[in-house]
Order: sequence, then structure tokens, then C-alpha cells
Amino acid sequence: MQGMMPGQAPPLVRFAGVQKTYDGEHLVVRNLDLEIRKGEFVTLLGPSGSGKTTTLMMLAGFEVPTGGEIYLEGQPIKHVPPYKRDIGMVFQNYALFPHLTIEENVAFPLSVRKVGKAEMKERVQAALRMIKLEGLARRRPGQLSGGQQQRVALARALVFNPRLVLMDEPLGALDKRLREEMQLEIKQLHEDMGITVVYVTHDQSEALTMSDRIAVFNNGIVQQIDNPHALYENPVNSFVASFVGENNVFSGIAQSIQHGFCEVMLSTGHKLIAKMGNVASVGSATSLSIRPERISIVSGRASVEMPNHLPARILKSIYLGDHALAVLSVPGEGEVVVKIRSDQHDLPADGQTVAIAFRPEDCLALDPVQTNLLAGASGQVGKITLSKSRTKEGSSYNVKI
Repeated sequence: MQGMMPGQAPPLVRFAGVQKTYDGEHLVVRNLDLEIRKGEFVTLLGPSGSGKTTTLMMLAGFEVPTGGEIYLEGQPIKHVPPYKRDIGMVFQNYALFPHLTIEENVAFPLSVRKVGKAEMKERVQAALRMIKLEGLARRRPGQLSGGQQQRVALARALVFNPRLVLMDEPLGALDKRLREEMQLEIKQLHEDMGITVVYVTHDQSEALTMSDRIAVFNNGIVQQIDNPHALYENPVNSFVASFVGENNVFSGIAQSIQHGFCEVMLSTGHKLIAKMGNVASVGSATSLSIRPERISIVSGRASVEMPNHLPARILKSIYLGDHALAVLSVPGEGEVVVKIRSDQHDLPADGQTVAIAFRPEDCLALDPVQTNLLAGASGQVGKITLSKSRTKEGSSYNVKI
């Protein structure tokens, strides 16, 4: 649990040693300690089954913790029913009433709270103006697009001025362009209104775009909670490195550790130098994490001047407008992906023999990759999954980075 700095207000939400099991044997959430402050946008990020949605449902009151306690403004709420928590909720499927008009849907939380008709009308109109749908107040949900329905669900969650708004994969049903537009709209509403948001997603790019802080879940445990920049630049372990952002991984053995850097011997006999992460000790297995944009493709002669260089062969180059991706084969290490600015170089030719090179400070030595922890994540040993859509077909070079 993150400690409170002197002079800070107490957290709006606090999970204290929270556990959840459904069968009495397997913990879906394990000893969760987490604080969320008023006005924060905190995203719970992780693969399916990692515990993020269960955590949200316990905060909403739809699930009861098996152990530990959840506090809202300092008061325990484990046994407080959902309707008494003063929490707004936005679901992936919108959960709008199909037989009610848009204004009646938005008014519903106010009618439950016995708000007077005049005040109710004023609040509903203000909420519809906020989501720019005041002209569609008389329509029913079935007459709106998916993005419009999501706006209505958001207005309904905000209209009664809740202490907290929870969002469970709210953009999952939208197409790519609309999803990206709604990300910006939700973030703008958060900033304009100063609301506290707890957001659940498995989409790491969505989390990086919207969040003040991100809690990365895996196997019911928060692996790391930090701001997006810190998560991307300084992941605490190989799971976070591979789940947050695109990632290349090399495996080896730590040969020496000094001055915050680690020399690593690969299985091919090549030596690389990396920033020290959570390597156990000299002689321990390690995985080296390096982002695609931090690798350069160089000629054989130029690579000799750089501490970290490996021979490679171009398998495929993909032009993506403002940048390109080069997929390379590195002997003994599998595939590596390099991100290239389109205005920097001509795309390398398929089959060309080159070298890849990168600075020690751009490479991070972490714990060995455990492939069972990386289900659905990119960055498996020696390979990289370029698409974060996790389709049944597996890896795809038709990517979004």
C-alpha cells in the first residue's frame, strides 16, 4: 500500500488486505492494498482472469470480499449495499433501458433518489448538454449509435454527482476510431469535472492514454502501480515490461553487476550490457527488455563501435505512415522488431544482412520471462506480438503501436 505523504488528504478509496475467492481454494484477488485519491483517474489493467474486474465489482458492491476491507472516505463498505455507496457505474454493454427515452434513462438515478421534478429536469438537461446529445433527448437507445449510447450511459453515471465513477471496459464494443475519440472525451470530462474514476481495461494503449496511474494486475496480484511514463520506462518485472507497451526480449545469464548495470551472456555467446532491474544475482537467469523504438539498424562496421550489437537479417519491412516496422531474425534469439521513423531511412530490403544496436541505458535486465504469466501479453522470449488485439489467429504484422 502506498503511504500517505505529510499534509495529504486521506484517500477516497482504500483496499486493505482484500482477498476474493469463489471456490474457497483459488484466490482471484490476493492481499490487495491499494489507495485511490480524490480526482484521480486510476486504471486497473491486466489480462483476462487477472482480478481487475473482480476488484471493480467488489468496490461497486456487486461482489463481497472474502477477506480484508474496502474503505470509502474512511468508512468500511464491505457490507454496504451498492445503492447506498453513491457510486456511478458504466458498463461495456451500456445497460440502458430500451423502453425509456434518453432523458428518462439519464433521469433514472435521480428518480430512485427521489429528486424533485424541477431539479431533475435541470440536472438531466445539463447532463445531456455535457455529452452533446440534448437534441436527441426524446429518442430511445435503439435509435442511437454505439458511441451515442455510451455517452448516455456516462451521463447517467454522472447525473447524480457520485463520489466515484467506475467503468468496466466501457469502450470495448466500439470500433477503433470511435474508441479513440471516446477515450479523449472521457479524459476531458474527468479533468473538467474533477471526478474520481476507476477504469478497467485489458487494452494497454487505452490505459496509457487516459490514466493518472495504472495498476497492472496478474494472477490476482498488483504487479506495479505507477504513472504511465514510469510503467513504460521502468517496469519492475518482465510481466509488466511485456504487457505494457511493445517489447523485445532476450534471455541470458548475468555475468557481472556493477554501477547499476548488468553484463549478460546470451546462449549464442554474445554479451550485452543493460540497466540493472530485478536480477537476483550474478549467475542468475535474466530477461533483457528493449522497446522497438530504442533499437537501431546499422551496418556491420558501425555496430562494432557500440557496446550492444547483434547480427540480424531483415525478414519483413512494414510501412505504417509516420513510422515503419522492421521484423528481423537474430540468430539464436528469434524475431526482433525495430520501429523506424519514416523520414529517417529508406526501408531496409527483405533478406538484407545487418546488425542491430542499442545503448545499455535503453535495455533493462529483469527476472526471467515466465511464459505462463504472459498469456495474452506481447513480448514472449525471442518474439514479439505486434498486435494488442489478441485475436484467435495470434501474432499479426497488421499492427497498432
